[in-house]
Amino acid sequence: MNDHPAPTGAAPRRRPLRHVLARRARALTEARWFALSVFVLIIVNAALLGAETYSGLARDWHHWLRLAEHLCLAAFTVEIAVRACAHADRPRDFFRDPWNLFDLAVVACAFLPLVRENTTVLRLLRLARVLRTARFLPQLRIVIVAVARSLPGTVSFLLVGTLLLYVYAMVGWVFFGEANPGQYGSLGRAALTLFLLMTLDGLGDAVHAGLEVSRWSILYYASYVLIASFVLVNVLIGVVISSLEEARELEREHSPAPDAPSVPVPTPMPVPAQAQAPVPLPNPEVDLRTRIAVARRALDDLEAVLPPLLVTHPPEPPVLTPAPVSAPDTAHP
Repeated sequence: MNDHPAPTGAAPRRRPLRHVLARRARALTEARWFALSVFVLIIVNAALLGAETYSGLARDWHHWLRLAEHLCLAAFTVEIAVRACAHADRPRDFFRDPWNLFDLAVVACAFLPLVRENTTVLRLLRLARVLRTARFLPQLRIVIVAVARSLPGTVSFLLVGTLLLYVYAMVGWVFFGEANPGQYGSLGRAALTLFLLMTLDGLGDAVHAGLEVSRWSILYYASYVLIASFVLVNVLIGVVISSLEEARELEREHSPAPDAPSVPVPTPMPVPAQAQAPVPLPNPEVDLRTRIAVARRALDDLEAVLPPLLVTHPPEPPVLTPAPVSAPDTAHP
């Protein structure tokens, strides 16, 4: 046996280094000045990319523009490294965020040899950095998410629209191919003409040209405009609006409540070994008997405290006494 008594408390364990690093990096990334600095850096990168389109400016300031580009790339690399450090205690959460994956891909591709040697691909990659502004603008982020979520419905719309264009283009080639070969001389020209008519641009001229061929052409154009310009376009607008509402709901779920203060979760103190002994489970029969005895004792105390009840007797029925009967008067007047 150990003669020394067990300590009543143990010293708290030191937090791992990655937890400390994640806490400090998270405090840095959640700071307002950090987001504003990255946003300004993205705008500066876009301005440098636009300045390179002017040949004279790019020729005279080539060295300084390249230096500024390298500084921007270094700053973006530091930013994505800090964001990765903010998830050091939970690395999987970093890769679950699509914006983190997008930022990592944009920054990492700039270091690939094939990308750095290809000027066109490098400029397109630098152009993709401008899209990172959506990370710091909630409304723009909602619109981008809505467009992405509306892609399945948009693909269905494109399939229906392509089928509609093909059917009406074939009918237009059959009826107006010889009379108007410039617009309906082939399937491609007819489809291009009908695609432009979907915006109602030049519809009057097309209807007048069709009436010169046949009066039934008014049914052709009226049915096409009704289906393509009104039904399909309204369906597309409905798909985009529903996707926008879904994107707003997702943004509300992922964004923290502004009024809810962040309450730090206290770290539990280590419990001594003696306090960690298993607690015996109570016996159900003994527990029930104890409760019955306590209830009886409480009833006895209550009966002793209360005053004796007054016994009330029912009221006696009233005794009916007969009224005195007066003697009849025999005297006659």
